[in-house]
Amino acid sequence: MSRNIETVTTYLDGFRKNDHEQILSCLTGDIEWTVFGAFHLTGKDAYDKAIDGPPEFLDPPHLEVVRMVEQGDVVMAELTGTVRRAAGGEMRMSMAEVFVMRDGKIAERRAWVIELKENDHR
Repeated sequence: MSRNIETVTTYLDGFRKNDHEQILSCLTGDIEWTVFGAFHLTGKDAYDKAIDGPPEFLDPPHLEVVRMVEQGDVVMAELTGTVRRAAGGEMRMSMAEVFVMRDGKIAERRAWVIELKENDHR
């Protein structure tokens, strides 16, 4: 496993446990995080505040890696997941994540999150 894949794997493990310290240890100080259609933030402090997600969701999400590929300093991951809703039920989702790496740490995270309401593709 490459250093970059190992960092992303450690990061995802931390996200599954809502372990802020583990997550933040994988990031550069000037981290940028974009979830397209939702938000963009910069810096570890802002990132730390956003880890728990919006209040309409409970607990950390359950995430499964479908595949992960690496080219140079970029790791791309396809994920599926679920997260419980505070109002009841859960949200199922499919995600594409691009991790831009610098010196073995995540310098930028770019995410596309699609809610799945009917089946595994819709």
